[in-house]
Amino acid sequence: MNMKGKKILLGITGGIAAYKAAILIRLLIKKGAEIQVITTPFAEKFITPLTLATLSKRPVLKMFFNPENGDWNSHVDLGLWADAFIIAPATTNTIGKAANGIADNLLLTSYLSAKCPVFWAPAMDLDMFLHTVVQQNIERLKSFGNYIIDAETGELASGLEGKGRMAEPEKIVEILNDFFQQKKKLNNYKVTITAGPTYEKIDPVRFIGNRSSGKMAYAIAENLANLGAEVNLVSGPVSLKTKHSNIKIFHVESAEEMFQATKKLFSKSNIIIFAAAVADYTPINLQANKIKKKSDNLNLILKSTKDIAKELSNRKKNKQITVGFALETNNELENAKKKIVNKNFDFIVLNSLNDKGAGFAHDTNKITIIDKNNKIERFELKSKKEVAKDISNKIIKLIPRLK
Repeated sequence: MNMKGKKILLGITGGIAAYKAAILIRLLIKKGAEIQVITTPFAEKFITPLTLATLSKRPVLKMFFNPENGDWNSHVDLGLWADAFIIAPATTNTIGKAANGIADNLLLTSYLSAKCPVFWAPAMDLDMFLHTVVQQNIERLKSFGNYIIDAETGELASGLEGKGRMAEPEKIVEILNDFFQQKKKLNNYKVTITAGPTYEKIDPVRFIGNRSSGKMAYAIAENLANLGAEVNLVSGPVSLKTKHSNIKIFHVESAEEMFQATKKLFSKSNIIIFAAAVADYTPINLQANKIKKKSDNLNLILKSTKDIAKELSNRKKNKQITVGFALETNNELENAKKKIVNKNFDFIVLNSLNDKGAGFAHDTNKITIIDKNNKIERFELKSKKEVAKDISNKIIKLIPRLK
């Protein structure tokens, strides 16, 4: 595969591995990519702007304002222009600043404005690479949805042997190739995802709900949209927003509203993911006015809501994939397996509230995926954006069924 027409921002920071950027530029140009180099002020101590400009066929950008011709280098425009942003080498300093929202140079402001996928190729001495705060900053970048091109083991500039070498340019190009290839895997596929809680009104100011934040479903929506899918997101009340232009959001409040919205989209969807935490019960009588406190007790009579996943999965066609979620507190595997059968899922994503850092409201999740053949895959605790990639990869493996 080539990268003809792909626009790539290459950020170069001040580390000895900056010399590898020259090789990286040449390889990307050979693949047909357009390269715009941005450097930190200290990077030119390791590699000259003339070398980088000659290889990339574009002036190197370093400052917000170019005093020679009066041009303003817009970090916003750069972030919109690129199909991918690679920071290679990525030093401890720049990683730390990016992870904590510090924007004191053009590279960092461009990163914070970037709408495209961002790849980091760390390069530093082994003690720095292994330091707790550096590893925390790298994990934080991952949690933002950034991609980390892991450092390699070998001889370092200090003369020591260990992990910290920037990945070789050939490896970086291979990873980008795979990314752009993967990005096309869900082109022309339509996905419907339910997200968040539902609110079942008791009176004009009170409701029955749950603690679902919608973060997991929104992360899945973003990831599938990045893979080329056209995503319809049926969302209960959450405080989240979508970023990708391939996502169309349908705001609902109650279980009935979620059912009606999802039903309209179901037959037109290739992949349906039931990730919402839908209320099981709703009040029989909605009070027109706020209920006043008149006694120590208040009795509410509730009725069952529609089981959206079960009702719609019964309409499933051969060329549709359905995915369910199960949040359990006991007999987790047994309960999840029953749901696969009862609700006709291709696979189910199991969360247990017994796992620290999993479940509602967290930015992390720990999942187990169980398919309809009872194959079980267990995953470690990860950011929900990383978990979304694991779920997406499972869906991609089922795509041949739809053809």
